[in-house]
Amino acid sequence: MAQIQVSNPGFTPPTLISRRHRWFHPSFTGFTLPSPDVHLRLRTNSTSSLSTSASPSSSPPRFYEATKGGSAVLSGCDESVSNERPWKTSDARLVLEDGSVWKAKSFGASGTQVGEVVFNTSLTGYQEILTDPSYAGQFVLMTNPHIGNTGVNLDDEESNQCFLAGLVIRSISMCTSNWRSKDALGDYLAKRNIMGIYDVDTRAITRRLREDGSLIGVLTTEEYKADKELIEMAQKWKIVGVDLISGISCEAPYQWSEKTNTEWEFKTGSDRGEEFHVVAYDFGIKHNILRRLGSYGCKITVVPSKWPASETLKMKPDGVLFSNGPGDPAAVPYAVETVKDIIGKVPVFGICMGHQLVGQALGGKTFKMKFGHHGGNHPVCNLQRGSIEISAQNHNYAVDPASLPPGVEITHINLNDNSCAGLRCPELKLMSLQYHPEASPGPHDSDLAFQEFIELMKGNQS
Repeated sequence: MAQIQVSNPGFTPPTLISRRHRWFHPSFTGFTLPSPDVHLRLRTNSTSSLSTSASPSSSPPRFYEATKGGSAVLSGCDESVSNERPWKTSDARLVLEDGSVWKAKSFGASGTQVGEVVFNTSLTGYQEILTDPSYAGQFVLMTNPHIGNTGVNLDDEESNQCFLAGLVIRSISMCTSNWRSKDALGDYLAKRNIMGIYDVDTRAITRRLREDGSLIGVLTTEEYKADKELIEMAQKWKIVGVDLISGISCEAPYQWSEKTNTEWEFKTGSDRGEEFHVVAYDFGIKHNILRRLGSYGCKITVVPSKWPASETLKMKPDGVLFSNGPGDPAAVPYAVETVKDIIGKVPVFGICMGHQLVGQALGGKTFKMKFGHHGGNHPVCNLQRGSIEISAQNHNYAVDPASLPPGVEITHINLNDNSCAGLRCPELKLMSLQYHPEASPGPHDSDLAFQEFIELMKGNQS
């Protein structure tokens, strides 16, 4: 570990000696002393140490690091370097509709973007969150303060692109350390034109969201835009009642055959020899839902969100899955009508948005929650088994259980707020979950829901 000592008592470089000592990492490119009279001493874990003094020139000297045998050595001096700070300064703002302005530092893409700000309590799995289509139109604030340390890789993608509007974090890792990492988080977002900010008080913003509810925000790196202009932009932008599904769904049907990789398969000994044909409606479907269905012995046909129910029934599927997706279920009446035309004819499984659409198709109502559920640590009570499952969740809307007709059973309850987390109607051969049994990221407690869907299809054949 590097240590810094300076002879000028008025100079304290806190940024240099914090955050993993970035300036003494082997990838270091240099730093600038703030004044000619600063005396700096660098000590490394090796036996070598070096003391340097600034030259009396008018411009501060710049020292460059060379590594040899694992020890740090300072060499070279550039007298022509301008007096710039060696650390990044605030160059971005998050402006919320309540009028608050949060200064931050940018990474990823630049520009101006508007979206709904939600917080996610997951400790890991930021790449799966970035590629979850259910986050379309939203800024995701991670409550875990340190993000980016494992980099990114192609295997953890939950869709073919990033759909969220931006990423808000407390601290971005200066380096990556994971054997599967192929790229750094900042570079990954820049290539996909996704904005990110860090060095912002995510704890304070989270408390504000919990107290006031989800807020619309504007993220910008453009200095010429006034705060007042950005506040007005946030206040005018609406997400309630907007169809976010049609813009992210697939354009044509396709077959899915991939299963969970044997390296990551956590269930063993199950009989999955019998194959079932499942038609999966893509409202923003995650890849791991399809992988888990495949691992449970399903042949899967994925269809667009507006695929007619009559065409689905012509395929004579053993079951139909209505997937997760972004936004307000009341904004997609065409999807509700599709569900109405299918339930009762074949076994149905709804997940997240699919669960809400099933609730509306049964005659129930949905409502917007104060700040929603987003994270991989939500406790759910499985009323059928009398057990507790830790679940992965991502939704801002919920089904009102009081609005459901007789014959529809509540099977799961979210223990944080007692909201409806699962439905079942034996007469219509349907089941639904408000959360994500496939996890990714998150715990595997609810994976047996896929087995229950298999049993539902088996029972329909007998």
